Amino acid sequence: MQLPQISIQSQNAMIGLNIKNAKLSIDSGPAKQTIKQPEAELQINVEPGKLTIDQSKALADVGIIPVEQSVKKMAQEAMQTAIQGSKKRRHQGDQLMKIENGGNRIAQIAKQNGERPMKQFNIGWIPSLDGVKFDYQPARVDIKAKANEPIIRTEQTKNQFQYQPGGVEVYLKQKNWLEIDFTNMKFVGNHFEMDL
Repeated sequence: MQLPQISIQSQNAMIGLNIKNAKLSIDSGPAKQTIKQPEAELQINVEPGKLTIDQSKALADVGIIPVEQSVKKMAQEAMQTAIQGSKKRRHQGDQLMKIENGGNRIAQIAKQNGERPMKQFNIGWIPSLDGVKFDYQPARVDIKAKANEPIIRTEQTKNQFQYQPGGVEVYLKQKNWLEIDFTNMKFVGNHFEMDL
């Protein structure tokens, strides 16, 4: 006996997708920056050095003295010379007054007046150790510096966005179908029989 059989074959439908990705581009330009550096302020005050040389003692040692002192000294020397000359004349006058006592008084006086003292030769001048005095005041330097801060300015640039939207396209990649087969099947009706 053969049993009836049903054979079913089917195929599923399949869809396909075409996907187009979205695109986003961002263009970010560089920021603008300006930097200004003001110059530093520098102030220098210089008080110059002072050198004082006092050589009045050294000059006085060689006979060079100020006019006022020179006049005073010459007046004193002239007065001393006048006093000595007066004494000498008086002494010689006293000798002449005693001429009657004998002796060659006139020849002696002439010899005294005619002879000059012998000159001494030696080093004319030896400077003293403290003849020249130095006084030095060093220079003073005062420096003031002031640093100035830099001036920085930054300006942002706007970002440029470009967007291209994506998409999805759906299509039928494979159609579906269904196939049914009957084997050993009979339809029995009134007074007839039929193989299916």
